[in-house]
Amino acid sequence: MFTAFKDPSVLRRDFLASLVVFLVAVPLCVGVAVASGVPAELGLITGIVGGLVVGALPGSSLQVSGPAAGMTVLVFEAVSEFGLAALGAIVLISGLLQLALGALRFGRWFRAISVAVVQGMLAGIGLVIVLGQLYAMADTTQPSGGLGKLAGLPSLAVSVASGGTALTAFLLGAGTIAVLVLWPRLPARVRVVPGPLAAVGLATAVAALFELPAAKVEVQGLLEAVQPPGLGDFADLAGMAAIGTVLAFTLIASAESLFSAAAVDRMHDGPRTDYDKELMAQGVGNTICGALGALPMTAVIVRSAANVHAGARTSLSRFLHGLWLLLFAALLPATIGAVPLAALAGVLVHAGCKLVPVGDLGPLWREHRGEAVVLGVTALAILFTNLFEGVLLGLLLAVCKTAWETSHLHVEVRELTGGRLVAALTGNATFLRLPKILERLEGLPQDRPIELDLSGVRHLDHACRVALENWALRHNDAGTEPVRLLHLAPAGPGAPEAPTDPAAQPPAVSRA
Repeated sequence: MFTAFKDPSVLRRDFLASLVVFLVAVPLCVGVAVASGVPAELGLITGIVGGLVVGALPGSSLQVSGPAAGMTVLVFEAVSEFGLAALGAIVLISGLLQLALGALRFGRWFRAISVAVVQGMLAGIGLVIVLGQLYAMADTTQPSGGLGKLAGLPSLAVSVASGGTALTAFLLGAGTIAVLVLWPRLPARVRVVPGPLAAVGLATAVAALFELPAAKVEVQGLLEAVQPPGLGDFADLAGMAAIGTVLAFTLIASAESLFSAAAVDRMHDGPRTDYDKELMAQGVGNTICGALGALPMTAVIVRSAANVHAGARTSLSRFLHGLWLLLFAALLPATIGAVPLAALAGVLVHAGCKLVPVGDLGPLWREHRGEAVVLGVTALAILFTNLFEGVLLGLLLAVCKTAWETSHLHVEVRELTGGRLVAALTGNATFLRLPKILERLEGLPQDRPIELDLSGVRHLDHACRVALENWALRHNDAGTEPVRLLHLAPAGPGAPEAPTDPAAQPPAVSRA
């Protein structure tokens, strides 16, 4: 970070980039907080910690941390179940766990998570955000659960169509989305202002100019919003549900941060991310956020991309963006109170839609159908259950898919002179393929000599070994030569080699 002060051109680039990131971060920090069901100031506090603390720590030099839309669903569920006072305790414990994982060098292992599961997680989060924020766009209370939100859409449409406050607010949100969609197509000199800031600013100006009856963000002050957790809040987290929530915060925040780091590394040619140090930096940030009772933080790809594209060269830009957030929250808190909730909901609907990889689904289905299934199941599971259970189901499905694909086995039967049959197995013989193996072997004639050739088997698990031996013992008729097992590996560590003399075999099975 301090290297920027040695080169005026780098210092200028980092300074300008920090302003761009700050302008992008303000509406997103406030919007994520409101959507999470907590005071707007808590989102700004998390953004400030992400800039001033995590921005000064080693790990990734250019990615920016703060409250993320990807954690909105989990935070909302946690606040609904355990209360706002317990949020700080959950985030603090999650931060300590991240520190421990980073110290134990677990950072690199987060890169082993299936990409389909991560995409499915983001898609599921996007769907939940979109469905929930559609109600917020109409200043209407959203139902609980994914099914409830889906079932309530017809009544929401009727409420909006009937006019009144719901229609006014919904049009403000829809206008915000329209600005966000059209903004990248405008001339470059106009796009100097970040799209989210322009969209929210225009919606706020319209609401104020025409005195529209739309709900506004409630402001209570930065210091008043800080609620450090007490000992009782930690004691309330002893149940299994709370432990599951803490683990979900830890794993999802860590995975999102490290996947974001990998994406940001592809955007620039500067220093690469040290994943273990970045995980520890996120842990420090979340520990401090938890102590302040604020939202959890992750590395955020939208702000990080804005930082890179604005020309940042060192971590000074992300540190300064935290300083600008602090000055804004301290000096201009009333500005937040003028923002319509529908405008923030529109920003989050736009962000949620971008989390759903609609354009990638077709090619993924054609080229990697199993990955597409994992993605879809993970997303729908998150929508209809919750984030933690949906991700667990996706991981389980990904492991099962991998196990099935790696257990490829081919059974070939050929006839030798004299009527002897050879059944040759090639591949990985696991219990997953037992039905196919036994169906083919049991279809062989019982009145002819048979050799079972296992020389092409790369892996033979215990279940397959026992099943093959039992088949060989009982398959042939009494008057037919016993089945011969060729090249059968030892049963386990320390087991004797399979004998090669047929006379040394049990009466019903001969091995070579």
